[in-house]
Amino acid sequence: MSLNVLLAMPILLPLGGAGVLLAFKNRRLQAVVTIVLFSLVLASAVLLLIASLNQPLVLAVGNWAAPIGIVLVADRLSSLMLVTSVTVTFLVLIYSIFQGVADGDRAAPTAIYYPAFLILSAGVSDAFLSGDLFNIYVGFEILLAASFVLITMGGTMERMRTGTVYVIVSLVSSAIFLTAIGLIYAACGTVNLAQLAVRLTEVDPGLRLMLQMMLLIGFGIKAAIFPLSAWLPDSYPTASAPVTAVFAGLLTKVGIYAIIRTQVLLFPGGRLDSVLAVVAIATMLIGILGAVAQQDIKRLLSFTLVSHMGYMVWGISLTSQNGLSSTIFYAVHHITVQTALFLVVGLIERRGGTTSLIKLGSLGKAAPMIAALYLIPALNLAGVPPLSGFLGKIGLMQASASRGTAMDWALIAAGIVTSLLTLYAVIRVWVMAFWQVAPEKLEERACPNGMMGAAGALVALSLMLTVIANPLRTFTDDAARQLRERSTYVTAVLQESGYRVGVPEDIEGVVRGE
Repeated sequence: MSLNVLLAMPILLPLGGAGVLLAFKNRRLQAVVTIVLFSLVLASAVLLLIASLNQPLVLAVGNWAAPIGIVLVADRLSSLMLVTSVTVTFLVLIYSIFQGVADGDRAAPTAIYYPAFLILSAGVSDAFLSGDLFNIYVGFEILLAASFVLITMGGTMERMRTGTVYVIVSLVSSAIFLTAIGLIYAACGTVNLAQLAVRLTEVDPGLRLMLQMMLLIGFGIKAAIFPLSAWLPDSYPTASAPVTAVFAGLLTKVGIYAIIRTQVLLFPGGRLDSVLAVVAIATMLIGILGAVAQQDIKRLLSFTLVSHMGYMVWGISLTSQNGLSSTIFYAVHHITVQTALFLVVGLIERRGGTTSLIKLGSLGKAAPMIAALYLIPALNLAGVPPLSGFLGKIGLMQASASRGTAMDWALIAAGIVTSLLTLYAVIRVWVMAFWQVAPEKLEERACPNGMMGAAGALVALSLMLTVIANPLRTFTDDAARQLRERSTYVTAVLQESGYRVGVPEDIEGVVRGE
């Protein structure tokens, strides 16, 4: 069997498994099947990562060659994001199994939880692996459908309200994205990313700029980048802890991935770099100022999530290899750390009965293990040396300092201020939740060992990123170089799919715009 077939596994296995699980009502059986499926998906993702080290793997779906058929592509960027997302999602799944569906809410329709979780994973994988703009849109819609089920699970008034807002915002983003796809097809006659990398160079510069801006707006909403981020702090905190954790860790990074892929492959030249730099500064500062003002841990972390998306936009705005590498490194770090923090907050909520900083207290003595599990990823998020958050931010600062423009120094200043305010926000949670005297006795629930173990494993994984920081940074350097070359991706897709007509002999030169 060709390794290329593995490209379909992270999509087909969860989708097929979701269909099978709908036929069963037994929760334990559903959990076992889901664990088996995720194990197979993780194994295939790791194999794809190894196999794509030399050159991208390409699969023409249904043996329909591009540009007529859809292609799936695994290069260094997509395979790294795939392995990270599947690993984190697997640990969240284990956490949720021990916690009970929808954070122990017995009113939740447990029969659809695991199928929805699998469909969400399939949508994320499809978005990462797709070599076709329209199929990326399909991936977004798959994960949107599953995420609406998950975010409203339990049927409370608050969850239905925030879920409705989430869906409306997502549909607006999808409508903008779909309109951009239609215009791109009208201008280029294709939505295949490899072909677009060649054909968009021949499009009128004004039209090309408009298409670039439309894609940025559509993806910017999904990535919760300021000023398109107001929906996130209201939507995520109302869901159960596992759902909030997987949303915070993955869904916004799918938007960031789409921005990286389209901006570098389709719109090189940096015409909107200054705009992205301003957006990065605003996202970092406004997001963290919102976090500092919060009295609820979930809302506070939701605002830090928005804020730290700015670091990734910062690296994209630089367009240099060092900047892109730092963005990819930081994305992997942030997926792991932010997910771990939300899982730990789920433990805090169960042990303390609330996530309100005004009501919490004394958890340091009552639950010292939870205190430790919170502090490690919290310091990592703030960028305390020598943790991976610090290394990612230092990479971004070095990339800006090497260029040395006024905008670069403004980015560095905003990044430092954001890190300091993040440290203040997470330490404030640490002091108020764990060490202040609880103002009143709250209803407490025990935290199952499985929940503690899954959260602990994710915290350990976040620490592992620091241990393997050097080889990981070497990997992201190579991924960034592959992205900026573009010809590697274009050649692999067009040649592997068997498409020959109209492909210039000197693909590399044409892709560079020569």
